[in-house]
Amino acid sequence: MDKILVAHSPDADDIFMYYAIKFGWVTLQDTEFDNIALDIETLNQATLRGEYDICAISFALYPFVKKDFALLKTAVSFGEGYGPKIVKLKDTKLKKNFKVALSGKYTTNALLFKIKYPDARITYMNFLEIEQAVLDGVVDAGVLIHESILTYDDRLEVEAELWDIWQELAGKELPLPLGGMCLRRSIPLNKAIEYENTLIKAVKVANDNKLLLSKMLLERDLIRVDHDTLQTYLDLYANDNSIELSPLQYQALDKLYSLGFEHGFYDEIVKSQNYLIPSEYKELRNS
Repeated sequence: MDKILVAHSPDADDIFMYYAIKFGWVTLQDTEFDNIALDIETLNQATLRGEYDICAISFALYPFVKKDFALLKTAVSFGEGYGPKIVKLKDTKLKKNFKVALSGKYTTNALLFKIKYPDARITYMNFLEIEQAVLDGVVDAGVLIHESILTYDDRLEVEAELWDIWQELAGKELPLPLGGMCLRRSIPLNKAIEYENTLIKAVKVANDNKLLLSKMLLERDLIRVDHDTLQTYLDLYANDNSIELSPLQYQALDKLYSLGFEHGFYDEIVKSQNYLIPSEYKELRNS
């Protein structure tokens, strides 16, 4: 029996996309899946250290780990007219060098923020602490991610939407790449293909059974939000576009990596489709 550990974030879309496996709706013969939930920047740092075989990551991290990890085609989250929000206290004006809280050095929102606001003073903290830090005046502004974009305090107002910043930087309307998954390259290729196909199936089954799976997650207190907020959030980040990367999503990833290279964050331009698991190998091997 092969054992494989899948590391994902505790936010609603990651849990939703994985739990068809956890509940036994999707299985792989002779394979036992287990999971661990950690915040996304912890997962980014763990992937840099090579700790997990399959791990959720911020898309902005991927160029730093591309030699050791393949980019998976499934369990992806993109913004389509929405995304993380830069918030501040109402009726305040930010200076050029305002102090801001971000959820992690390697997050996609951090990359785009640094390009847009090169003079801002950045501090990093757990994403669950950012809203309170702004309310308490510890920072002038903060970038809210995950479910926080739907539930923030009414004493706050939006300074800017990461979606708008992304559109400005990208130069055309492309979905905003936020998070995906990667798989360690040392895993034998035939196994890697099976693991990816199982995850693709799990995301599809979850999406096809959204209301039932949501009910089960809420009953087990696995989700931080209520039913209505969960459905809104899943419609944003765990939907038909999460099952398998599309040509438009590849374009968006390539634009993200091109921007990162142009602004000195990456040492080379990365073309996302060059770093996928070659799933055609299995067909060729059996032909």
